Amino acid sequence: MRDHEGALVKALIARLKGDAALQALLGDPVRVWDQPPEEPAFPHLLIGKGESRGLNADGGGVEHRLTLTCASRFAGMEEARAVAAAVRARVADAAVEADGVRAVSLGVTFTDVFRSADLKRAWAVMRLRAVTEEI
Repeated sequence: MRDHEGALVKALIARLKGDAALQALLGDPVRVWDQPPEEPAFPHLLIGKGESRGLNADGGGVEHRLTLTCASRFAGMEEARAVAAAVRARVADAAVEADGVRAVSLGVTFTDVFRSADLKRAWAVMRLRAVTEEI
C-alpha cells in the first residue's frame, strides 16, 4: 500500500503553490509548508495535524482529515480570511494526485478565523477532508 497521506500532502502543496490568488496573498514563492523554516515570513500557511483511516472500498480508499493554519501579522483579520477563502476555492473538489495516489473527494469542512490574545497575529484554522485511492 502506498503512502496516501504523504502523497496527498505533496499534491496539496503543489496545488496551493500554483494558485495566483494565494501567490498574491502568501508571496512568491508561495509560503505553504508542512515544515516551516526557522524564522518564517508572514503571512504563511502550514499543513499540520493529519489523521487517516482506511475505508472498506474498492481502490484501497483512505479518508484523511488535515489541519491547515494560516498565520498573519496583518492589523485585523482580513488577510487571514482572504487566505482561508482562497484555500477553500482552490481545493474544492480538486483533482489532485501524486506518487500513484489521487483524491476522489477533497474540500474544506471547517474554518475558524480569530486573533491571538495579544492582538499581534490573526489565525485561520481550516480542516480539510479528503478521500484518496491508488491510481
